[in-house]
Amino acid sequence: MSVYEVVRQLPQISVVRDRSRAMAMVDAIMSPAWDSRFYSFNSRWSPTEEMASMRDGCGNDYSIVFAPAGAYGRGFDHESPMSPYRLATPAPWPGLFDEVPEVFLPQVTEPAFSEVDGTPRATVCFWRERSDTGWKCGAVKALPEGVEDDGGAEWLFDVLLDGRPEAYQHFAEEYYEVAVSLEAVRHVYALRPLTQSVVSSLNPDVDLASLDEDMAQIGYP
Repeated sequence: MSVYEVVRQLPQISVVRDRSRAMAMVDAIMSPAWDSRFYSFNSRWSPTEEMASMRDGCGNDYSIVFAPAGAYGRGFDHESPMSPYRLATPAPWPGLFDEVPEVFLPQVTEPAFSEVDGTPRATVCFWRERSDTGWKCGAVKALPEGVEDDGGAEWLFDVLLDGRPEAYQHFAEEYYEVAVSLEAVRHVYALRPLTQSVVSSLNPDVDLASLDEDMAQIGYP
């Protein structure tokens, strides 16, 4: 799956946002310690922006910024041959940021998505303005013949692209190494109000009241 397939499969912005909030909320229940979470959502990223994010603890991550103008996404697979660190002097893969609309250019150079030297941490990049009928990406240069890698587009966004509670359940059971209630995940994916019963079925050690700040940060209904 290439970035072109990713942008083809991504649903409209509002659906991506809702899925991202749900994934972050279940993760907040599964892992009270923020540093151990895989998915997060910050509804207070800036006065006008929200951000969904993933980090696997092994140097791979993604961010999707939701703004009044639309949404901008980038991902980084540190083992990809499209990594900027394939060169002695790091540089983005040719075409990766081609055609990024002016309104999203600040995201390309956002310090939170870059190294200290200013190099963007990205092997995948896509966006969608409010007036667009679909997601877009740059004219990414093809990899050399015989190299099968797409910048991490397939696995970085797999749970988000799938969209089913079953996909999150499968991920969480592998990542957290515990049984995960599918009914509870379905409840959160529907963005229904949390109850202690739902929370306890996901993590018996978590009290509903302790999630108030997480719910506020995520913007969970």
